[in-house]
This record gives sequence, C-alpha cells and structure tokens, in this order.
Amino acid sequence: MKIIQTQVLTLEQKESLFELWNAEYPERIGYKDLSEFENYLDGVSSIKHYLLVNDLNQISGWAFTFVREDEDWFGIIINAKFQGKRFGTLLLDELKNNASVLNGWATDHQNNVKRNKEPYLSPLDFYIKNGFIVDQNKRMENDKISAVKIRWKRI
Repeated sequence: MKIIQTQVLTLEQKESLFELWNAEYPERIGYKDLSEFENYLDGVSSIKHYLLVNDLNQISGWAFTFVREDEDWFGIIINAKFQGKRFGTLLLDELKNNASVLNGWATDHQNNVKRNKEPYLSPLDFYIKNGFIVDQNKRMENDKISAVKIRWKRI
C-alpha cells in the first residue's frame, strides 16, 4: 500500500471515494448519487486528498484535510477489510506530517448503522490512541449525526 497526495481527483477516484463513503460511514450521512457527493467536495475549502492505494491503484482508504471557519479539519475512511491493520494510523500520520493542528468529528456511541445494516462502530478509541483529545463541550447534533469534536495538536 502507498499513499498518493492530490488536490484534484479524477472521475474514477471520485466514484471510488463515493462508494467508500457510502459503504463505511453511517447510512444517514451517505449520498444519493455521485453529483451530490461532488457538490460536497466542491464546497470544501483548501481540500487535500490522501489516497491509500494498492499495487493496482485501487483505493482502500482516504483521508482529506480542509479549512472550515479558519481551522484545519480532516476526515478519514478505511475500507472495512483493511480496518485494524494500522492503515488508518498510517493515513493519520501522513496528515500529521503536513499539519500542526487537526480537528474532526467522531461519533461517541454505537447507534448508527452502515448502508449494509452492519453497525457503525465509534472510532473514538482509535483517535484517542493516535493522540487526539476529545472536547466533550463541543458537539454536532442534527438529524444526520451525533458527534463530539476531536483535536490533535503538534507539541
């Protein structure tokens, strides 16, 4: 596996990331079609993509950084077949090498399901293990997601 960094995605990469997003994130935050997903990507400022690809250039994971309200944010998705094999940490380490602060949202409960109806497991322990601090006072609560803010800062 290798990580490819890019600011511009090909159509094939967008299609692969759309499928990855809808397969691995909670069903409630999925996208109906590729154009809706592309609209999300187009609305994100200063986005950088980190694609985890195999020898055939198939995407197994994706991390991205962006700017929101003058803060550096990130998102990460790993194909379920590759979770628990340190690929998420590999992607996070790459993000950390290119940032001094990372902010994100993480669910802190087990109430969501993925599109295939399997449970979406909270990644909070993974982030804590990787040096993130949980800010229990900052939450995102809406009809699609309930999450707590997490933050990593270079020391």
